[in-house]
Amino acid sequence: MHPAKLWVSRKNQAVQCRLCSQYCRIEAGEYGLCGVRQNNKGALYTLVYDKVAAANVDPIEKKPLFHFQPGSWSFSIGTMGCNLACSFCQNDSLSQGPKTSNRISGQSITPEQLVQSAVKHGCHSISYTYSEPTIFFELMYDTSVLAKEAGLKNVLVSNGFMTRDCLQELAAYADAINVDLKAFRSEFYTTYCQAKLQPVLRNLKTIQELGWWLEVTTLIIPDLNDSKSELQEMASFLANDLGSDVPWHISRFHPAFRMQDKGPTPVSTMEMAYNLGKEAGLKYVYLGNVPGHNSETTLCPACGQPVIKRRAFTLGQVDLDGNRCGHCGAQIAGVFS
Repeated sequence: MHPAKLWVSRKNQAVQCRLCSQYCRIEAGEYGLCGVRQNNKGALYTLVYDKVAAANVDPIEKKPLFHFQPGSWSFSIGTMGCNLACSFCQNDSLSQGPKTSNRISGQSITPEQLVQSAVKHGCHSISYTYSEPTIFFELMYDTSVLAKEAGLKNVLVSNGFMTRDCLQELAAYADAINVDLKAFRSEFYTTYCQAKLQPVLRNLKTIQELGWWLEVTTLIIPDLNDSKSELQEMASFLANDLGSDVPWHISRFHPAFRMQDKGPTPVSTMEMAYNLGKEAGLKYVYLGNVPGHNSETTLCPACGQPVIKRRAFTLGQVDLDGNRCGHCGAQIAGVFS
Protein backbone atom coordinates (compact mmCIF):
# COMPACT_ATOMS: atom_id res chain seq x y z
CA MET A 1 0.00 0.00 0.00
CA HIS A 2 1.09 3.57 -0.71
CA PRO A 3 -0.25 6.69 1.05
CA ALA A 4 -3.04 8.31 -0.97
CA LYS A 5 -3.48 12.00 -1.72
CA LEU A 6 -6.61 14.15 -1.72
CA TRP A 7 -8.67 12.90 1.20
CA VAL A 8 -9.89 14.18 4.56
CA SER A 9 -10.56 12.51 7.90
CA ARG A 10 -14.07 11.98 9.24
CA LYS A 11 -15.42 10.69 12.55
CA ASN A 12 -14.75 7.18 13.83
CA GLN A 13 -11.74 6.62 11.57
CA ALA A 14 -13.78 7.17 8.39
CA VAL A 15 -12.27 9.15 5.52
CA GLN A 16 -13.69 11.00 2.55
CA CYS A 17 -11.84 10.67 -0.73
CA ARG A 18 -11.64 13.91 -2.73
CA LEU A 19 -9.97 12.50 -5.79
CA CYS A 20 -13.04 12.01 -7.97
CA SER A 21 -16.61 13.20 -8.05
CA GLN A 22 -17.92 10.09 -6.31
CA TYR A 23 -16.58 11.67 -3.08
CA CYS A 24 -16.61 8.27 -1.40
CA ARG A 25 -16.97 8.16 2.36
CA ILE A 26 -14.92 5.10 3.28
CA GLU A 27 -15.20 3.43 6.66
CA ALA A 28 -12.17 1.81 8.32
CA GLY A 29 -11.16 -1.33 6.45
CA GLU A 30 -13.40 -0.56 3.47
CA TYR A 31 -12.69 0.41 -0.16
CA GLY A 32 -13.79 3.23 -2.43
CA LEU A 33 -16.08 2.55 -5.38
CA CYS A 34 -12.99 2.27 -7.58
CA GLY A 35 -11.88 -0.79 -5.64
CA VAL A 36 -8.27 0.38 -5.39
CA ARG A 37 -8.30 2.85 -2.49
CA GLN A 38 -8.58 1.51 1.04
CA ASN A 39 -9.08 3.02 4.46
CA ASN A 40 -6.50 1.45 6.78
CA LYS A 41 -7.11 2.53 10.40
CA GLY A 42 -8.29 6.01 9.47
CA ALA A 43 -5.77 6.74 6.69
CA LEU A 44 -6.38 6.33 2.95
CA TYR A 45 -4.02 4.27 0.81
CA THR A 46 -3.78 3.46 -2.89
CA LEU A 47 -3.36 -0.21 -3.78
CA VAL A 48 -2.10 0.34 -7.35
CA TYR A 49 0.91 2.64 -6.95
CA ASP A 50 3.27 -0.24 -7.70
CA LYS A 51 0.98 -2.36 -9.87
CA VAL A 52 1.21 -1.33 -13.53
CA ALA A 53 -1.17 -3.69 -15.32
CA ALA A 54 -0.53 -2.46 -18.87
CA ALA A 55 2.41 -0.72 -20.53
CA ASN A 56 2.88 -0.26 -24.26
CA VAL A 57 4.39 2.04 -26.85
CA ASP A 58 1.42 3.45 -28.82
CA PRO A 59 0.97 5.98 -31.58
CA ILE A 60 -0.52 9.13 -30.05
CA GLU A 61 -3.39 8.79 -32.54
CA LYS A 62 -4.57 5.71 -30.61
CA LYS A 63 -5.53 7.78 -27.54
CA PRO A 64 -7.16 9.27 -29.73
CA LEU A 65 -5.34 12.57 -30.07
CA PHE A 66 -5.17 13.85 -33.65
CA HIS A 67 -3.94 17.40 -32.99
CA PHE A 68 -1.26 16.77 -30.38
CA GLN A 69 2.20 15.81 -31.66
CA PRO A 70 0.74 13.78 -34.57
CA GLY A 71 2.88 10.88 -35.71
CA SER A 72 4.71 10.61 -32.37
CA TRP A 73 4.95 7.66 -30.01
CA SER A 74 3.55 7.73 -26.49
CA PHE A 75 4.58 5.40 -23.67
CA SER A 76 1.17 4.29 -22.38
CA ILE A 77 0.50 2.91 -18.91
CA GLY A 78 -2.48 1.91 -16.81
CA THR A 79 -3.42 0.06 -13.63
CA MET A 80 -6.51 -1.90 -12.70
CA GLY A 81 -9.59 -0.09 -11.41
CA CYS A 82 -12.07 2.60 -12.40
CA ASN A 83 -14.32 5.10 -10.63
CA LEU A 84 -17.19 4.38 -13.05
CA ALA A 85 -19.01 1.13 -13.79
CA CYS A 86 -20.02 1.48 -17.43
CA SER A 87 -22.09 -1.49 -18.59
CA PHE A 88 -20.58 -1.08 -22.07
CA CYS A 89 -16.94 -0.92 -20.93
CA GLN A 90 -14.56 -2.08 -23.64
CA ASN A 91 -11.75 -2.82 -21.19
CA ASP A 92 -13.68 -4.34 -18.29
CA SER A 93 -11.09 -6.96 -17.33
CA LEU A 94 -8.77 -4.11 -16.41
CA SER A 95 -11.22 -1.50 -15.16
CA GLN A 96 -13.73 -3.63 -13.26
CA GLY A 97 -11.55 -6.46 -11.94
CA PRO A 98 -10.95 -5.02 -8.46
CA LYS A 99 -14.71 -4.58 -7.99
CA THR A 100 -15.95 -7.86 -9.50
CA SER A 101 -13.27 -10.24 -8.20
CA ASN A 102 -11.34 -8.26 -5.54
CA ARG A 103 -8.28 -8.97 -7.66
CA ILE A 104 -5.56 -6.37 -8.24
CA SER A 105 -2.63 -7.47 -10.35
CA GLY A 106 0.24 -5.64 -12.01
CA GLN A 107 3.97 -5.31 -12.29
CA SER A 108 6.02 -3.35 -9.79
CA ILE A 109 7.52 -0.48 -11.82
CA THR A 110 8.67 2.83 -10.32
CA PRO A 111 7.97 6.26 -11.81
CA GLU A 112 11.70 6.52 -12.54
CA GLN A 113 11.62 3.28 -14.52
CA LEU A 114 8.54 4.38 -16.46
CA VAL A 115 10.23 7.60 -17.56
CA GLN A 116 13.42 5.74 -18.44
CA SER A 117 11.42 3.32 -20.59
CA ALA A 118 9.66 6.16 -22.39
CA VAL A 119 12.97 7.81 -23.22
CA LYS A 120 14.56 4.51 -24.24
CA HIS A 121 11.76 3.82 -26.74
CA GLY A 122 11.96 7.27 -28.32
CA CYS A 123 8.56 8.43 -27.03
CA HIS A 124 7.62 12.09 -26.92
CA SER A 125 5.06 11.63 -24.15
CA ILE A 126 3.69 9.39 -21.43
CA SER A 127 -0.02 8.58 -21.62
CA TYR A 128 -2.02 7.60 -18.54
CA THR A 129 -4.72 5.45 -20.05
CA TYR A 130 -6.29 1.99 -20.51
CA SER A 131 -8.29 2.21 -17.27
CA GLU A 132 -9.10 5.56 -15.59
CA PRO A 133 -5.96 7.54 -14.69
CA THR A 134 -7.74 9.40 -11.90
CA ILE A 135 -7.73 6.28 -9.74
CA PHE A 136 -3.95 5.82 -10.02
CA PHE A 137 -3.39 9.51 -9.36
CA GLU A 138 -0.38 9.09 -7.07
CA LEU A 139 1.55 7.02 -9.63
CA MET A 140 0.50 9.39 -12.41
CA TYR A 141 1.49 12.48 -10.43
CA ASP A 142 4.95 11.25 -9.44
CA THR A 143 5.61 10.01 -12.97
CA SER A 144 4.41 13.23 -14.58
CA VAL A 145 6.79 15.33 -12.47
CA LEU A 146 9.75 13.22 -13.60
CA ALA A 147 8.50 13.15 -17.18
CA LYS A 148 8.50 16.95 -17.30
CA GLU A 149 12.06 17.02 -16.03
CA ALA A 150 13.01 14.61 -18.83
CA GLY A 151 11.39 16.79 -21.50
CA LEU A 152 8.39 14.51 -22.05
CA LYS A 153 4.76 15.56 -22.36
CA ASN A 154 2.02 14.12 -20.13
CA VAL A 155 -1.25 12.90 -21.63
CA LEU A 156 -4.43 11.70 -19.90
CA VAL A 157 -7.20 9.59 -21.41
CA SER A 158 -10.04 10.01 -18.95
CA ASN A 159 -13.75 9.79 -18.25
CA GLY A 160 -13.52 13.33 -16.86
CA PHE A 161 -15.07 12.46 -13.47
CA MET A 162 -12.21 13.72 -11.31
CA THR A 163 -12.55 16.62 -8.86
CA ARG A 164 -11.36 20.16 -9.46
CA ASP A 165 -8.78 19.54 -6.71
CA CYS A 166 -7.38 16.68 -8.76
CA LEU A 167 -7.15 18.85 -11.87
CA GLN A 168 -5.44 21.63 -9.94
CA GLU A 169 -2.85 19.23 -8.57
CA LEU A 170 -2.00 18.18 -12.12
CA ALA A 171 -2.25 21.68 -13.60
CA ALA A 172 1.48 22.29 -13.96
CA TYR A 173 2.30 18.83 -15.35
CA ALA A 174 -0.44 17.71 -17.74
CA ASP A 175 -0.21 18.81 -21.37
CA ALA A 176 -3.10 17.11 -23.16
CA ILE A 177 -6.20 15.08 -22.43
CA ASN A 178 -8.89 13.17 -24.27
CA VAL A 179 -12.13 13.07 -22.28
CA ASP A 180 -14.95 10.60 -22.87
CA LEU A 181 -18.20 12.54 -22.96
CA LYS A 182 -20.38 9.47 -22.81
CA ALA A 183 -23.76 11.11 -23.35
CA PHE A 184 -25.58 14.38 -22.86
CA ARG A 185 -28.34 13.10 -20.59
CA SER A 186 -28.01 12.76 -16.81
CA GLU A 187 -30.13 9.59 -16.86
CA PHE A 188 -27.60 7.87 -19.10
CA TYR A 189 -24.74 8.51 -16.67
CA THR A 190 -26.84 7.39 -13.69
CA THR A 191 -28.21 4.24 -15.34
CA TYR A 192 -25.27 2.97 -17.36
CA CYS A 193 -22.18 4.46 -15.68
CA GLN A 194 -23.08 4.91 -11.99
CA ALA A 195 -21.97 8.51 -12.29
CA LYS A 196 -23.27 12.01 -13.10
CA LEU A 197 -23.06 14.23 -16.16
CA GLN A 198 -22.60 17.67 -14.61
CA PRO A 199 -19.16 17.09 -13.03
CA VAL A 200 -17.85 16.02 -16.44
CA LEU A 201 -19.19 19.16 -18.11
CA ARG A 202 -17.68 21.35 -15.37
CA ASN A 203 -14.35 19.60 -15.68
CA LEU A 204 -14.25 20.07 -19.44
CA LYS A 205 -14.53 23.82 -18.90
CA THR A 206 -11.88 23.72 -16.16
CA ILE A 207 -9.50 21.84 -18.45
CA GLN A 208 -9.92 24.59 -21.03
CA GLU A 209 -9.15 27.18 -18.37
CA LEU A 210 -5.98 25.31 -17.39
CA GLY A 211 -4.75 25.48 -20.98
CA TRP A 212 -4.30 21.74 -21.59
CA TRP A 213 -4.83 20.58 -25.16
CA LEU A 214 -8.31 18.98 -25.17
CA GLU A 215 -9.99 16.49 -27.45
CA VAL A 216 -13.34 14.80 -26.75
CA THR A 217 -14.57 11.29 -27.60
CA THR A 218 -18.16 10.04 -27.63
CA LEU A 219 -19.09 6.38 -28.09
CA ILE A 220 -22.40 6.29 -29.95
CA ILE A 221 -24.60 3.43 -28.68
CA PRO A 222 -27.74 2.51 -30.66
CA ASP A 223 -30.96 3.65 -28.99
CA LEU A 224 -29.20 5.01 -25.89
CA ASN A 225 -27.37 8.21 -26.84
CA ASP A 226 -27.85 8.41 -30.60
CA SER A 227 -30.91 10.63 -30.99
CA LYS A 228 -30.55 13.64 -33.25
CA SER A 229 -31.64 16.03 -30.50
CA GLU A 230 -29.09 14.73 -27.97
CA LEU A 231 -26.26 14.78 -30.48
CA GLN A 232 -27.20 18.31 -31.51
CA GLU A 233 -27.11 19.48 -27.90
CA MET A 234 -23.77 17.79 -27.32
CA ALA A 235 -22.23 19.29 -30.45
CA SER A 236 -23.54 22.74 -29.52
CA PHE A 237 -22.03 22.45 -26.04
CA LEU A 238 -18.66 21.51 -27.48
CA ALA A 239 -18.67 24.32 -30.02
CA ASN A 240 -20.14 27.07 -27.84
CA ASP A 241 -18.81 26.26 -24.37
CA LEU A 242 -15.44 24.72 -25.25
CA GLY A 243 -14.75 26.29 -28.63
CA SER A 244 -14.92 25.31 -32.27
CA ASP A 245 -11.26 24.20 -32.29
CA VAL A 246 -11.91 21.23 -29.96
CA PRO A 247 -11.70 18.00 -31.98
CA TRP A 248 -14.65 15.63 -31.52
CA HIS A 249 -14.03 11.90 -32.01
CA ILE A 250 -17.25 9.98 -32.64
CA SER A 251 -16.62 6.32 -31.92
CA ARG A 252 -18.58 3.31 -33.15
CA PHE A 253 -20.01 0.95 -30.54
CA HIS A 254 -19.41 -2.79 -30.61
CA PRO A 255 -20.98 -5.23 -28.10
CA ALA A 256 -18.95 -5.36 -24.89
CA PHE A 257 -19.09 -6.32 -21.19
CA ARG A 258 -22.72 -6.30 -20.00
CA MET A 259 -24.09 -4.78 -23.19
CA GLN A 260 -24.00 -7.71 -25.60
CA ASP A 261 -27.58 -7.28 -26.77
CA LYS A 262 -26.91 -4.33 -29.08
CA GLY A 263 -25.32 -4.47 -32.49
CA PRO A 264 -22.66 -2.11 -33.85
CA THR A 265 -23.64 1.49 -34.47
CA PRO A 266 -24.92 1.97 -38.04
CA VAL A 267 -22.49 3.99 -40.14
CA SER A 268 -25.42 6.21 -41.14
CA THR A 269 -25.83 7.20 -37.47
CA MET A 270 -22.13 7.97 -37.24
CA GLU A 271 -22.34 10.15 -40.33
CA MET A 272 -25.39 11.95 -38.92
CA ALA A 273 -23.40 12.79 -35.77
CA TYR A 274 -20.47 13.95 -37.93
CA ASN A 275 -22.74 16.30 -39.88
CA LEU A 276 -24.35 17.63 -36.70
CA GLY A 277 -20.91 18.43 -35.32
CA LYS A 278 -20.00 20.34 -38.45
CA GLU A 279 -23.35 22.17 -38.47
CA ALA A 280 -22.74 23.22 -34.84
CA GLY A 281 -19.51 24.89 -35.94
CA LEU A 282 -16.91 22.31 -34.91
CA LYS A 283 -13.93 22.52 -37.24
CA TYR A 284 -12.54 19.06 -36.59
CA VAL A 285 -14.82 16.02 -36.38
CA TYR A 286 -13.61 12.42 -36.77
CA LEU A 287 -15.25 9.00 -36.94
CA GLY A 288 -13.58 6.14 -35.06
CA ASN A 289 -13.92 2.36 -35.44
CA VAL A 290 -15.08 2.79 -39.04
CA PRO A 291 -12.15 1.33 -41.01
CA GLY A 292 -11.42 3.04 -44.30
CA HIS A 293 -13.77 5.96 -43.74
CA ASN A 294 -12.32 9.22 -45.08
CA SER A 295 -13.30 11.13 -41.93
CA GLU A 296 -9.96 10.25 -40.30
CA THR A 297 -8.23 12.96 -42.34
CA THR A 298 -7.75 16.47 -40.95
CA LEU A 299 -9.10 19.07 -43.34
CA CYS A 300 -8.19 22.74 -43.29
CA PRO A 301 -11.30 24.58 -42.01
CA ALA A 302 -10.50 27.50 -44.34
CA CYS A 303 -9.79 25.90 -47.73
CA GLY A 304 -11.02 22.34 -47.16
CA GLN A 305 -7.79 20.72 -48.34
CA PRO A 306 -6.33 17.75 -46.43
CA VAL A 307 -3.46 18.72 -44.13
CA ILE A 308 -2.98 15.40 -42.27
CA LYS A 309 -4.00 12.17 -43.98
CA ARG A 310 -4.54 9.09 -41.79
CA ARG A 311 -5.43 5.46 -42.12
CA ALA A 312 -6.22 3.99 -38.73
CA PHE A 313 -3.28 5.07 -36.56
CA THR A 314 -0.83 5.60 -39.42
CA LEU A 315 -0.09 9.03 -40.85
CA GLY A 316 0.10 9.60 -44.57
CA GLN A 317 0.88 12.89 -46.26
CA VAL A 318 1.21 15.92 -43.97
CA ASP A 319 0.79 19.38 -45.51
CA LEU A 320 1.56 21.65 -42.58
CA ASP A 321 3.97 24.55 -42.22
CA GLY A 322 4.32 24.60 -38.46
CA ASN A 323 0.71 24.94 -37.37
CA ARG A 324 -0.50 26.43 -40.65
CA CYS A 325 -2.16 24.85 -43.66
CA GLY A 326 0.38 24.11 -46.38
CA HIS A 327 -2.20 25.07 -49.02
CA CYS A 328 -3.64 28.40 -47.86
CA GLY A 329 -1.71 29.34 -44.71
CA ALA A 330 -4.71 29.23 -42.36
CA GLN A 331 -3.97 28.25 -38.75
CA ILE A 332 -4.71 24.68 -37.74
CA ALA A 333 -5.49 24.24 -34.05
CA GLY A 334 -3.21 21.91 -32.14
CA VAL A 335 0.25 21.20 -30.80
CA PHE A 336 2.37 20.15 -33.76
CA SER A 337 5.94 20.69 -32.53
